[in-house]
Amino acid sequence: MARLYSNENFPLPVVTRLRELGHDVMTTDDAGQSEQAIPDDQVLAFAIANSRAILTLNRKHFVKLHSSTPEHLGIVVCTFDPDFVAQAERIHSAIEASSPLTGQLIKVNRPA
Repeated sequence: MARLYSNENFPLPVVTRLRELGHDVMTTDDAGQSEQAIPDDQVLAFAIANSRAILTLNRKHFVKLHSSTPEHLGIVVCTFDPDFVAQAERIHSAIEASSPLTGQLIKVNRPA
């Protein structure tokens, strides 16, 4: 299972379901970093320092960071999906199919 760091504003119900599926997910709240508007490059640096892949809805910025910081431990970018359980299941499947996550950019999109 993956060690993940969910970026601020990532849906907590998705985090909860990922934890139920066996993933070790740290939130910005768990890290004492919520509501601080920490820049994305610092969020990524925190995840790297804590041996975690990033889990985010902030696709645009983290896709760019993937290119400029290839030594990360994985970046999972998602589109918002109000079906949190289904979103967590898609993330879980993508992680399982892409393990190990080191250096990978994984895109998990809401179905059309």
